Amino acid sequence: MTRAETAEETAVVPFRLFGLTVARTRRLSTSMLRVTFAGEDLRGFASGGRDQSLSLFLPHPGQPEPVLPAQTEPDWFGAYRALPDDVRAVMRSYTLREQRRAADGADADEVDIDFALHGDGGPASRWAAQAGPGDRVVVLGPAVEDNTAVRFRPPQDTEWVLMWADETALPAAAAALEWLPAGTRAKVWIEVQHADDRLELPTSADADVTWLVRDENAPTPLEAVSAAELPEGTPYTWIAGESSCVRALRRHLVQERKFDRKRVTFVGYWRRGLSEEQLRERAEEDEA
Repeated sequence: MTRAETAEETAVVPFRLFGLTVARTRRLSTSMLRVTFAGEDLRGFASGGRDQSLSLFLPHPGQPEPVLPAQTEPDWFGAYRALPDDVRAVMRSYTLREQRRAADGADADEVDIDFALHGDGGPASRWAAQAGPGDRVVVLGPAVEDNTAVRFRPPQDTEWVLMWADETALPAAAAALEWLPAGTRAKVWIEVQHADDRLELPTSADADVTWLVRDENAPTPLEAVSAAELPEGTPYTWIAGESSCVRALRRHLVQERKFDRKRVTFVGYWRRGLSEEQLRERAEEDEA
């Protein structure tokens, strides 16, 4: 595909499928593993940065690549759901940590996705732990930078930013902090399991970052945020991670702190006790 063809396509389709290949992996901490992907398809990939989300399709054990319907299928998602459970690709939602163009010094276009490795051994965690160069995946991702899968969007009149994330949302929080303009005031809480999960968070913002380490008996996120003295001025809030914790923090900020609910972005990345398939089924039932 030429770059002209890519531009023509992205003018019409904001999201599409991209075939990617594992280039390398790197363990960041006890809980976090970075997988770097490359591939010709990345020429048409256009991340909006911050908390850019995408759908990652993984093969089942023994499959050389994910099994998916043809992208030209009219009812693509319906055709995907119609495939047998043990055949169709495993779908999980992830945040893009970083995109690098070849012109930036890389040998080829690359993207990084950071995986939180769970003791329960979910399919994405198991795949990432065993991933190696040459392994193939597919992502449903952005072909235009300004896309609806970027949720971290502070209004222009924002005077300071409040953030909370657990380890599943740590890559998104890290990317958002890196994006914040120099000098932006930010109060940030990040909950992780292990002491070495405290990762370096490059940012030009004036960020006060508090790590809540469960192994060190840290207070709960709600306890920590409730006890905090917050800056004056107009805030913007982004909270992401386990759904019940996200809901409790949002309730506290809106009802007790009197934050404008329209300035609170909240995203449940997962729910304790439920798989992503079960979450999706419940959402579909609610819509019905």
